[in-house]
Amino acid sequence: MALKTSGGNSAFRNVAGDYSHVSNLSERRRLALADVDNAPFSWMHVRAVVVAGVGFFTDAYDIFAINLASSMLGVVFWQDSNHGLITSSADTAIKVATSGGTVIGQVGFGWLADIVGRKKMYGVELMIIIVATLAQALSSDSPAMSITGLLIFWRVIMGIGIGGDYPLSSIITSEFATTKWRGAMMGSVFAMQGIGQFVAAMVALIVTVGFKESLQTATTFGDCSGVCGLAVDKMWRVVIGFGAVPGCIALYYRLTIPETPRFTFDVSRDVEKATEDVKAYKEGKAEGRPDEIRRAQTINDETQQLEIPKASWADFIQHYGQWKYGKILLGTAGSWFFLDVAFYGLGLNNTIILTAINYTGGVDVYHRFRKAAVGNLILVCAGAIPGYWVTVATVDTIGRKPIQLMGFVILTVLFCIIGFAYDKLLPTPKALLALYVLAQFFFNFGPNATTFIVPGECFPTRYRSTSHGLSAGAGKLGAIVAQVVFGPLQRKGAAPGATGTAASPWLKHVMQIFALFMFCGIFTTFLIPETKRKSLEELAGEVPGTPSYNPTHGGTGKQSSDSSPASPAESAPGDKV
Repeated sequence: MALKTSGGNSAFRNVAGDYSHVSNLSERRRLALADVDNAPFSWMHVRAVVVAGVGFFTDAYDIFAINLASSMLGVVFWQDSNHGLITSSADTAIKVATSGGTVIGQVGFGWLADIVGRKKMYGVELMIIIVATLAQALSSDSPAMSITGLLIFWRVIMGIGIGGDYPLSSIITSEFATTKWRGAMMGSVFAMQGIGQFVAAMVALIVTVGFKESLQTATTFGDCSGVCGLAVDKMWRVVIGFGAVPGCIALYYRLTIPETPRFTFDVSRDVEKATEDVKAYKEGKAEGRPDEIRRAQTINDETQQLEIPKASWADFIQHYGQWKYGKILLGTAGSWFFLDVAFYGLGLNNTIILTAINYTGGVDVYHRFRKAAVGNLILVCAGAIPGYWVTVATVDTIGRKPIQLMGFVILTVLFCIIGFAYDKLLPTPKALLALYVLAQFFFNFGPNATTFIVPGECFPTRYRSTSHGLSAGAGKLGAIVAQVVFGPLQRKGAAPGATGTAASPWLKHVMQIFALFMFCGIFTTFLIPETKRKSLEELAGEVPGTPSYNPTHGGTGKQSSDSSPASPAESAPGDKV
């Protein structure tokens, strides 16, 4: 009978003691990972969500803040050349720069996290975001360099950091999570985007109120000079620069988070270290400290090898060359691409919705900025934030696939209504607002959340981060398409100087095209598996006796001869009694 060694307690099991008697490395891996999967929800899981979530809060803040700051940039840097209004080409270039950098970061950091480890890359992306954010806030034009060029450069760099946060936060949360609540944990990390958007609008509102007297000296953006111009110059720097604050707070915790046991088992193939890391994580320590002699013996023992395949380009091509696995990557990447085309495309039209609810314009510059900030707060609180948290509450009971499928179906219907009934909806702004809020709700209680969650679960450990990065990168390509193609397309045929709805005569046709993208998302959803309440090893086809089991992926259902069955009172989570 297997006996536990001294150490540990009812809250923190002595994992090394539980499994040190098991000589079969694959079996020891199975037992240790089962301990992670079946651990009761506790402070260690909350800590993982908070550390990862603060990064997503920062990402969303930095992306959303530029929408609020762009009009401020126009007042400061386009005062003489364009009457205080930023040009559409500069506005688009600055915003697309972030998406372009994000694609690079998603693919690059995703690949690196599978090569050198999650821990070594985690925190690096946050440092990039902090440096680039502060650099933007300190930027100014000169005779040799335009502000547009400077902001594009730094927002590409910032985008690389933001992109790296997608696969890293998703994978680290997924690999440390308990199976029962993994979807809620990952969803909570992603839901911090809504809080980031809310805080960005709040900061814009606070600085606007803070400079109220200065802003009231000008009636239009073109008149905002002197004390008004100085106030706006300070405002946009505060709005952008504040994005570095939460990143600085979270940086220490990211740099000290332990390596995930799954990476140490399957990629580093260091069984002793991984077993100790499981124990360390549950005790809140930075990393485990194994017996170095036994660790070296285990690594050098050629007769004991893990049954999980080693990562290589040949294995990557062979793995995804099989339709049963390749279709999953196609499904996650395709769904994210189709989603982001419409998600970011709809975001380009916030001004039209704000106009419909009378939250644009004003008697002076103060009221213009105040209405814009309050209007964005209303839109975020009405649809986006509730949608995120409804997903968190239901994703582990309803499941990822039903939520994503439902979201795409409802969004297809909503975009059809907006597109084909647009002319009839314009005289009734409340109806247009209701449809917009519903679309935001079902984006977030739908594919916007699930396209982040599923790629962090359904791929094998050795390629999980790379595959998530590729899927997320496909999504950001969709965002670029929305900004570069559909943004100008909706203005096709507009008269020079047109404002309001007259400035977007093709908008209804763009909404109809978005309905087609949502319809395509329905079909890519059928390519992904349901991941609810399944272990990551089962989803990777490594658990014998499950429908997805693939013998070439390793895994063992047998206990080694050195490991006798334990009694029910002594068995670890995952043991077969």
